[in-house]
Amino acid sequence: MLTGVGKRYDIVSCFAAQTLVVAVDPNPLAPAQYAAQVRTSAPPIEDPDYVPALARLCEEHGVGLVLGLTDLDIHKLALARETDPPTLPALVPSSEVARCTYDKYEAHLLLERLGLPSPPTVPSEADLDAIDYPVMVKPRKGSGARSIHFARDAAQARFFIDYVQEPTMAQRAMKGPELSIDCLGDLEGRCLNAIPRTMLESRGGESIKGTVIRDEELVELGRRVMEALGVRGPATIQVFRDPDLGLRITDINTRFGGAFPAPALAALPGRTYPELIVEMAAGETIEPHLGDYRAPVTFTRYYWQLELDERMQPTGKNIVPGCA
Repeated sequence: MLTGVGKRYDIVSCFAAQTLVVAVDPNPLAPAQYAAQVRTSAPPIEDPDYVPALARLCEEHGVGLVLGLTDLDIHKLALARETDPPTLPALVPSSEVARCTYDKYEAHLLLERLGLPSPPTVPSEADLDAIDYPVMVKPRKGSGARSIHFARDAAQARFFIDYVQEPTMAQRAMKGPELSIDCLGDLEGRCLNAIPRTMLESRGGESIKGTVIRDEELVELGRRVMEALGVRGPATIQVFRDPDLGLRITDINTRFGGAFPAPALAALPGRTYPELIVEMAAGETIEPHLGDYRAPVTFTRYYWQLELDERMQPTGKNIVPGCA
């Protein structure tokens, strides 16, 4: 079962090619639902019945594994996994890791405690005159590059902190190339693979063009992060290779990233992340195979659409009129 499927048709269709998929989204027009064999909804994530509703769907459809596709419910799924017995068979990190990685400042503190590289970062209430500039003023909780502002000095940092109407932090502005590592952890938190890629172009914080690269330093960093945090399931680790500071981790998303096609295209036959997750759900043990992927592999993403009939069923006519 995949929750919060939204427009991630690419992810849902890859899973649906392997097994029966129950796609859950509050919006009946969420396009990714139409790639699944079963599409349904659940109460809002904040509703007390959200997790019980998912549990009922699991029982109804014989679901062996639950995977969230957005940041919004991963903490709830983690808490449901930690009940005795587990309320949901969710493939998620611990609730503590889920909580920390949803808050970028808490994630920075967690990385520091674990001896992992993170840029100099302070909360908005810190002494802004005592830090090095430039910095990026960021919401502590947010995605899609929302409300991120570049500040050259303390005056600009204070302005943006006041301007953004939510808790923020100031993080050293990184130089050098921005890169991502798409990883997968097994049920014991072992890193099965880590596939690094460039970010050639992004839109709204989501990578739309990039190239999978051969970089052993990034593969090893991905493994270290995944196993230090004990991440179960997919994670995307965003880093900069700063000429002065070296590699620094700027974000950890314990879900599939926007550039899901990159690891899907680069994986060796039978080792795409959806295939491995389906095998884990069936009780199989997967041995780590770090560094086993094809490179270079370049992807470029685009939009498409579905036509629905009066019963909200796909017509199969998904070509733009006049372009067939």
